[in-house]
Amino acid sequence: MKNLSIGMFDSGIGGLTVLKEVRKILPNEHIIYLGDTARVPYGNKSPQTITKYALESAIFLLTKGIKILVVACNTSSALALGVLQKKLPVPVLGVIEPGAKEAIRHSKNKKIGIIGTKATISSMAYVNAMKRLDPDIEVFSKPCPLFVPIAEEGLENDKVAIFMAEKYLEELKACGIDTLVLGCTHYPLLEWAIKTIMGDGITIINTGIETAKEVQKTLEQKRILNDSGKKVSEYFVTDSPETFKEIGNRFLGEEIKRIKFLKSLDFKDYLLSS
Repeated sequence: MKNLSIGMFDSGIGGLTVLKEVRKILPNEHIIYLGDTARVPYGNKSPQTITKYALESAIFLLTKGIKILVVACNTSSALALGVLQKKLPVPVLGVIEPGAKEAIRHSKNKKIGIIGTKATISSMAYVNAMKRLDPDIEVFSKPCPLFVPIAEEGLENDKVAIFMAEKYLEELKACGIDTLVLGCTHYPLLEWAIKTIMGDGITIINTGIETAKEVQKTLEQKRILNDSGKKVSEYFVTDSPETFKEIGNRFLGEEIKRIKFLKSLDFKDYLLSS
């Protein structure tokens, strides 16, 4: 069991920021990453479709031999996590709950900001997670849709990133928040611009870091941590491996050696019955 892999999926490239953090604290683990790049973005799809896509990604990873599944996608975490946890025979972790817990732990004035895509913000997933943990928390949300293309175009250190960060974040800053959750896996790339606008008095929560800690904790509790040597990562995509490699190299800060192309994830009649 220890030698099985960590499975991880996202609708595209953003989940690589989660993979990066998992590898930092769990260097001995083999990670299999699936980017469903043929069907990105998930945010404009119905909850039923997103759940179907998430199940298809999960079953593919199960066929590869995994001991835990990480849903490295805010949209899928918001809308499909419960179904995955119910149907899969391995532990399933999302990115929302770990980020929500850490934000509450850090906040002194109980005023927390959330930034994410329109779909994630509209889902209220972070708000609901925080309110379950502490009903007295005040949560202020703001969609920042242009942060994703800025990150993917490599403009995170450009003046356009500062301009958009100021446009999006001044309203949140005026609310008096002391903690800000990066509710999209692309956003850690823009942390410099976000910190520039928000200032040093705001704690930034990177959900990838908190998710990685939760993965480590779960594997330790189940006594299935791999400690037998440094492992590599495998990458699968459903479209445009060249684009994934080009952008993914920047997200990871290193070269992705090999990407395997999947023609389809259209599995039939598996796990979909209740």
